[in-house]
Amino acid sequence: MTNIVSLQKGGNTVLSESGIITVEVQWNSTSVLDVSSFLVAANGKVPSDDYMIFYNQETDPERSVWLKANDKNKVVFTVQLEKLSTTIQHCFFTATLEGNSTFDSVQGLSITVKGTHGEVCYQIDDATEEKALVLAEVYRHQSKFKFRAIGRGFNGGLKPLAESYGVEVEEPDVPEVTEASSVPHSEPVQEVNLTKIDLLKRKVSISLEKKKIALEKSRVAVVFDASGSMTQLYRNGTIQRAFERVLAVAACMDDNGELDVWFFGSKFMKTRSVTERDFEDYIQQTYPIPKTFGGLGIGNNEPPVMKDIIHHYVKNEPRKDIPAYIIFFSDGGIYKDKEIAKILVDASKQNLFWQFVGLGNANYGVLEKLDNLPGRFIDNADFFALDDLDKISDEELYNRLLNEFPIWLKEAREKGILH
Repeated sequence: MTNIVSLQKGGNTVLSESGIITVEVQWNSTSVLDVSSFLVAANGKVPSDDYMIFYNQETDPERSVWLKANDKNKVVFTVQLEKLSTTIQHCFFTATLEGNSTFDSVQGLSITVKGTHGEVCYQIDDATEEKALVLAEVYRHQSKFKFRAIGRGFNGGLKPLAESYGVEVEEPDVPEVTEASSVPHSEPVQEVNLTKIDLLKRKVSISLEKKKIALEKSRVAVVFDASGSMTQLYRNGTIQRAFERVLAVAACMDDNGELDVWFFGSKFMKTRSVTERDFEDYIQQTYPIPKTFGGLGIGNNEPPVMKDIIHHYVKNEPRKDIPAYIIFFSDGGIYKDKEIAKILVDASKQNLFWQFVGLGNANYGVLEKLDNLPGRFIDNADFFALDDLDKISDEELYNRLLNEFPIWLKEAREKGILH
């Protein structure tokens, strides 16, 4: 009897390095699901519309992915791993519902991958009001392939989902209607519900294109100063808005679409990572500011949180193929200059890039001298300060956040830090 391994949401497992795997999507209810596969490059987009596999297009140009069965309650794909185009980094498997149906009405939804590795199953049991779901993905990881359970909802139906992967979906021709015409009412046009993050992602994409790093992937992190002097910025929503703008960067650049988050004051803490699905009220839910000072203490103590970030990306989750891109917000009061400088010098041989952002007119200490910080293997950090974060446009903010990162990427590859 075959041993079936169950994955939890966000979990992943190694697949065969080659050969054929079978991906099965099943459900128990009478709901009608449109199940598709999107074969996307490193930039998250399909190379062309030919790389969307669905009921009307059963395979891709390389014939590596096939829609083999499309039954009432079961859809089956086969994936011949070694035939996948080298430009394809991810094979996403998705499901959408028509009309006003939502996934809380779909029972027993699961996706199973079978191959020489055995059977791995992911049961999607937490979907509610979504009309579209990204179920899972098969993706390249170094020289291997892996399978990840995603279960992420998406606003809208098949059309906006397909367009998010770069597939052009033609609108049906609508004849002109004069006032005197008597035409029966048609079905209402489905509205595409774009979130704040969707709109910000478009601006991030423009900046990435300008900087010629649209195909780059990173592990994206944000660090928020939570010292006493920051309290008002938390209370008036400035930090939540900053978080949303950075989350859009992660949604475009991060290798799995997640943003890693740290807070620091006198002490620090790493909180739950977040995707664009869960952005609303994240700051208040994760780090609520009490009436007095923040729970991490009133002071600024950067070295411990910086060391924890390095330990996380270098020791706990080491990667040589993609870097960590760390956006670090502080309102100043920096006084541990020697310790911060030593950490940055020691970390200059690691595939980490630090983008410091100052909030307001304050003392930023060593951060204002990063361009001339001696002793580093390569320049691994940048700094700029803003008088008012809310007054800078999204376009300018993203251009400044991504100003030196492309330069570091090039030099990190040349010097063997990044493979």
